[in-house]
Amino acid sequence: MEALRLILLFIHLVGFALLLGGAVTQFVSGRFRINPAMLWGSIIQLASGIALAAPLRGGGDLEPNPVKLGVKALFAVLIFIMVFFSRKREDVNKGHFMGIITLTVVNAAVAVFWN
Repeated sequence: MEALRLILLFIHLVGFALLLGGAVTQFVSGRFRINPAMLWGSIIQLASGIALAAPLRGGGDLEPNPVKLGVKALFAVLIFIMVFFSRKREDVNKGHFMGIITLTVVNAAVAVFWN
């Protein structure tokens, strides 16, 4: 079971890298557009996050805080919605784009700093 959890965690981190890397690339280029890396990163993040949380519902000392999982799920769904519904636009609003980047970084901070 630990091997599966580590594989899912690795996939989750790859999704984070795609999402944030794609967003930073677009930000640096000066064109605020949703690229395929951002879309796939948000999908991978959401799916692997759900998969990571699901098997942990058995209880015990390693049980994550359900409020933390809820906050992370909320952020992941918001990010996915913001990316998915803007993906076909030529350009998106700078504030919308910065919201995606901010939510992505805050979601990672919740994962790291919230015990």
